[in-house]
Amino acid sequence: MAKEFKLSPERWKALKDELVYLKTVREKEVADQIKEARSFGDLSENSEYDEAKNEQGKLYSRIAEVENILENCVVIEEDNHDGKTVRLGSQIKVLNVKLNQELEYEVVGSQEADPMNGRISEDSPFGRALLGKSVGDDVVVEAPAGTMHYKVLEISK
Repeated sequence: MAKEFKLSPERWKALKDELVYLKTVREKEVADQIKEARSFGDLSENSEYDEAKNEQGKLYSRIAEVENILENCVVIEEDNHDGKTVRLGSQIKVLNVKLNQELEYEVVGSQEADPMNGRISEDSPFGRALLGKSVGDDVVVEAPAGTMHYKVLEISK
């Protein structure tokens, strides 16, 4: 069975737009590069042709990847979120108990994760530990750096 991807409506639209761009504009650009490189003569010694063919391979690979994601995705609607428990799409504020430091995160699908900007994947150890928790709950995360202790302070969205 194919992996299921969870996407926000914004990410789903961005991937649809990317696919349209790749299949129209970018595919034509690469085809033009190949056509131009062929005009240079002997293909066995033509580095421009090799580069254009490599670019075509990367393009078709990305198209297949985006199509796979879109065919196997679930768009997460935020309408039915009660704000009482952490779920995909939740904005949360937690307290790192050891450092006495407040941190803010958004729990997102793996395709949207960007930990450096506060967007953590539901598939990550921290994301999995947070799912289903409520305000006031303690969260223990087993990480490579050791056991981390957090307390859920706020949940929104």
